[in-house]
Amino acid sequence: MARVAIVTDSTSYIPPDLAKKLAISVVPLQVQWNGQTYAEADPQAVEVLQALRRGELATTSRPSPERFAALYEKLAASGAEEIVSIHISSSMSGTSEAARLGAANCAIPVHVIDSRTVGMAMGFGVISAALAADDGMSGEDVVQVARRRISATNIFFSVAKLENLRRSGRISKGASLLATALAIKPILTVEDGHVVAQERVRTQAGAIKRLEEMAREATKNRAVDVAVHHLGAPELALQFAENLKAVLSGVGQVTISEVGAVVGTHVGPGAIAVVIAPRI
Repeated sequence: MARVAIVTDSTSYIPPDLAKKLAISVVPLQVQWNGQTYAEADPQAVEVLQALRRGELATTSRPSPERFAALYEKLAASGAEEIVSIHISSSMSGTSEAARLGAANCAIPVHVIDSRTVGMAMGFGVISAALAADDGMSGEDVVQVARRRISATNIFFSVAKLENLRRSGRISKGASLLATALAIKPILTVEDGHVVAQERVRTQAGAIKRLEEMAREATKNRAVDVAVHHLGAPELALQFAENLKAVLSGVGQVTISEVGAVVGTHVGPGAIAVVIAPRI
């Protein structure tokens, strides 16, 4: 085990095999649907995803501080000397606060990072942190590596409708009504932890084209890692990824992943996102 252990939460959507390879511990958020509570990483949460793909709604909650405390103590007992714990924006979830509470009595230092973002926009920073830890960096240096990668990363996404974001309080009611009334497909991003509307286009095809353009602008001919997220739109995500490979220079494989139930309940079916993470 590396001297510095890396922890994140399930909304980073790092491919499970990669998380396992890099020894990244993933704490699941909770989702409530149909009178039941599921851990996002629980295979039974597939039922929730199926409901979300149909347009149903669910509610979400953070992991408990006790869940974090137990994991941190387990990592310390396994030989970790420090822990870097990287989590979804505190404007979207109380997960980072739960992590801080869980770290309060830990036997070793725990550095909790509020990523101010979500998905692989956070996940690429977590991956960089794990690689830095494997290289033997100190906890403070690992924190700086993660922060630099996250701050350099962009996420742009489009949703089929704003109703889910409005109901969850992630975007204003006025913006939702405007988009519905005018049949507008909004282009959104995350700025300082908040979902904000950047542009509005008329059609899904127009939204996809604009996402491609924004991805190219964010790349700036640099070497980047790219991820595509979606909910209930695998064919669209695959075609979008192929288009990105054609228009972005210096890009190899594009990671494609469906968001889990926690983010899925906020963005709704038909959502598509692109993450551009410069290699720094």
